[in-house]
Amino acid sequence: MELSIPVVVLCAVFLLIAVRQVGGHRLQIWQIMLGGALVVLLTLQISPSDALAAINIDVMLFLLGMFIVGEALHRSGLLFHLGHRVFRRAASVDGLVLLVLFSIGGLSVLLMNDTLAIVGTPLVLHYAARQKVSPKLLLLALAFAVTIGSAMSPIGNPQNLLIALDDSISSPFVTFFSRLFVPTIINLLLAYAVLRWFYRDEFRRELPPMEDDGIKDPALALWCKVSLVLIIAMIALKMVLVMVRPDIDMRLTYIALAGAAPIVMFSSRRAEVVRNVDWSTLVFFASMFVLMAAVWNAGFFQDLLDGVTGLTSLPMVLGVSVVLSQFVSNVPFVALYMPLLLEAGGGATEMIALAAGSTIAGNLLILGAASNVIIIQNAEKEGQTLTFMEFARVGIPLTVLNCLTYWLFLELL
Repeated sequence: MELSIPVVVLCAVFLLIAVRQVGGHRLQIWQIMLGGALVVLLTLQISPSDALAAINIDVMLFLLGMFIVGEALHRSGLLFHLGHRVFRRAASVDGLVLLVLFSIGGLSVLLMNDTLAIVGTPLVLHYAARQKVSPKLLLLALAFAVTIGSAMSPIGNPQNLLIALDDSISSPFVTFFSRLFVPTIINLLLAYAVLRWFYRDEFRRELPPMEDDGIKDPALALWCKVSLVLIIAMIALKMVLVMVRPDIDMRLTYIALAGAAPIVMFSSRRAEVVRNVDWSTLVFFASMFVLMAAVWNAGFFQDLLDGVTGLTSLPMVLGVSVVLSQFVSNVPFVALYMPLLLEAGGGATEMIALAAGSTIAGNLLILGAASNVIIIQNAEKEGQTLTFMEFARVGIPLTVLNCLTYWLFLELL
């Protein structure tokens, strides 16, 4: 099996993201991914028309809409005001980390993990600075919370939604929650235990009482509240439609753009908000779509899976999902693996294992989930970051424990 140019470029991108340093210049993740996309374009591994077609406009518009809402929440002060209602209960680092894991993990069941990554990053960095807690600890807690929490919901992340809409899953909300709720709660507790082990010095102190800074811009906060009401109402409608009318496609793009609309249309600070959107992350995603399309067209990973036996065994589904999601991203991987799994006789249990494995892959390495990249890119805007190795040293053992937990529970069903 030959390594094609796109696969070599993907490996080089993976390596550069791990190193992030070329000579005296420190590279940003979006720059590395953009470079990879340009290489496959310039070497004619993908045509310009195919590259444009590969960019998922729905994902781009969804992210743009949520970035606008997140930026407005940040600038109005409403984000920290709402966060204070939850995190003021934290009297210790233990309490703060548990609240991050379970509150944000719980919200990712409904709001989708990328959404929580967008609004959660400035929130945890705010409390890290105020309470003098390691920002790396709280960024990792946020990353693990949005990944693990989203696993038990059919609308928690895009790959779960793709699986939920397949005919082999009946009553997707009931099926996902009945099979994944308990192991997901256990995995959130495991995330706390692993973080406590690696950052044990941080957990040895109490925290001072938290203060509410209040809302900085009441007018902008008002439009943010309107946006949040629209987003929550449309998500509730989407949940109903998934259960009773799956043929009606209420795209996540519609929800995000509807949420951004009041801010863009009516706020006097619209230009400031849009100007400060995290455009570099959007460049990352557009570039990623181009590079992944070139890798997909090369057929390397399809050929790799064709030679694998025992595709329907739960350890195989979980293991292959975790590993390959690092290289082709979890949504394209699920699109590739689903038909192979169904053809091999896989049923609802195997499909749920595919959802769990492709989701929990985000805990292994930075590129395992888009939410990780969103968190790191947003953190770097605030002068903080997580390196590849800082993420991996905690994420690898946690992912092993997560996979074992899902495997044991799914085997018992």
